[in-house]
Amino acid sequence: MVAPRRVIAPEIAERYGRALDTVKETWRKHPEWPAAVGRRGRWAEYDADAVDELVRRVFLREPTPAEGDPDDLLTIADIVTYTGLARGTIAADISRGRWREPDEEAHGVKRWKRSTVDEILEGRRGYHRRKADG
Repeated sequence: MVAPRRVIAPEIAERYGRALDTVKETWRKHPEWPAAVGRRGRWAEYDADAVDELVRRVFLREPTPAEGDPDDLLTIADIVTYTGLARGTIAADISRGRWREPDEEAHGVKRWKRSTVDEILEGRRGYHRRKADG
C-alpha cells in the first residue's frame, strides 16, 4: 500500500502560488482545513489530497456566470467570498487607491458591481513573493 502524500505549509504556498502567510493565517484557519497527520521539522504535515480538495473547492473556486449578475452589488465581505482573496488584502488595496470608488455607498456601506470587481481584478498585480537566490 502506498502511504498518502503529505505536504507542509511552504509546499502548499508554492504549489498554489500564494504567500506563505496566506496559507498560515487564512487557509489553515478555515473550519474545514484537514487535521495534521504528522510533523516535518517545525511544520505540521497535511494529507495532500485533502488539502487539494479543500483549496480547489473553497479558495481557488472559479465563480461561474450563473452565480450572479454583473450588476449585483457586492460588499467587501461578498468580494472576499467571490474572489477568495483575504479581507485584509482587499481593504489594503482599497486604502491604497488600487480600487476605484464604490458604485454605491449608503449608510457607510460601500458596494461595487460584480462587473467592476471583475475589471479591477483583471488588472490587479500578483502577490507572489520572490524566491531567494541560491
